[in-house]
Amino acid sequence: MLIAVILIALAVVLVIWGIGVQNKLVKADEISKNALKQINVQQISRFDALKALVKLTREYAEYEGKTLTDVIGARNISRGSSPSVDDINKNEALLSKLTTQVMAVAEQYPNLKASEGYAKTMADIKSYEENVRLARMTFNDTVTRFNNQVRMFPGSIVASLLHFPPKEYLQEDTSKTEYPDII
Repeated sequence: MLIAVILIALAVVLVIWGIGVQNKLVKADEISKNALKQINVQQISRFDALKALVKLTREYAEYEGKTLTDVIGARNISRGSSPSVDDINKNEALLSKLTTQVMAVAEQYPNLKASEGYAKTMADIKSYEENVRLARMTFNDTVTRFNNQVRMFPGSIVASLLHFPPKEYLQEDTSKTEYPDII
C-alpha cells in the first residue's frame, strides 16, 4: 500500500513537472513568435516609408521614379499573420536593396536631397532600420532562451515528446558588418 502511494505521488509530481515545462515552452514559443511579428511590422513600416520616398523621387525624375515604383510594386513584403524566419530574412535583403536604389537615384538630384520631405522620410527610414535592428536582437535573444529550454536536460525530454524543435536564428546582415576601407 505504501509503495502504491509513493508511486502515485511520484507520478503526480512528474505530471505536474511536465505540465510546468510544457507551459514554459509554450510561453517562450509565443514570445519568440511575437518578436518575429514585431520585426515584420517594422519592415512593413520601412517599406511604406520607401514608397513615400519613391513618390518624392517621381516628382524629380519621372523615369527613375517609375523604375523604383515598378520594383517596389513587384515585391511582396510579408503582411501575413505569421511570418517565418526565412520571410524576415528575404524582406530584410529586399529592403536593403530598395533603400540603396532609392538613395542612388536621390544622389543624382541635389534638389531632391535638399527637400524637407526627403530629409524627413530618410530619417523615418533610419528610425525603422534601427527598430528592426533592435527587434532582431530581441528575437534572437528569445530564440536563445527557447532553444536552451528545448535542448537542456530534463526539459529536452518534454520538448521532444511534445514536438518543440529548436528555432532558427535570424541571419546576420553581412552587408552592414563590413567596414569601409579608409586607408
